[in-house]
Amino acid sequence: MAIPRMAGARALALLLAVIFPVASFAATDAVACVDAYLGSLKTLTADFVQVVQDKSGQVTDRATGTLTLSRPDRFRWDYAQPYVQTIVADGQKLWLYDPDLQQVTVRSLEQGLGATPAMLLSGAGKVGDAFKAGAIESRQGLKWCRLVPSQQGSDFERVSLAFDARGELTAMELVDKLGQTTTIEFRQLRRGAKVSDSQFRFVPPPGADVIGEAAAP
Repeated sequence: MAIPRMAGARALALLLAVIFPVASFAATDAVACVDAYLGSLKTLTADFVQVVQDKSGQVTDRATGTLTLSRPDRFRWDYAQPYVQTIVADGQKLWLYDPDLQQVTVRSLEQGLGATPAMLLSGAGKVGDAFKAGAIESRQGLKWCRLVPSQQGSDFERVSLAFDARGELTAMELVDKLGQTTTIEFRQLRRGAKVSDSQFRFVPPPGADVIGEAAAP
């Protein structure tokens, strides 16, 4: 069965930029816990596996790729399988490139991410500015810190970050208002890696259709 491309893109729109420095698990409040993890992170690279399940638990999308991040507000998600897709935030704009469609969509970073986990977690703001604390729970040997969006207009109901016993983030889980669950598992994660600024510069390929704010400076 073919994997729907838009399901993966929609899931990524909510999960674009996870950031997770190592810190103490002393915080008992989920917001304080995540804030502590965000405090020291500057750059990050990782491989990822993304799985989307519908409300009945059936897998509707599975994708793999790589993530490169440099705080604040710069990241790059490169999907490799089962389709190729690139999403780049350069600090001002968000670029989505689909080579199969030969199409580039560009918009302001704030407009593109809004109050999603991506905007909060890749930026310089505090977690409590957009999220309320949910439960902290143990599941399969991992510590899950759950956050609930403060604004009612959000597309998702909750987002959780999972950390292992060594204090490494291993996964992120998001549940949207339709009951769909998106889980991203991180592998080969490196914090503080040397990252080139060129990773976050995007120029639309010749011949690609460009939709959005590409003409703006």
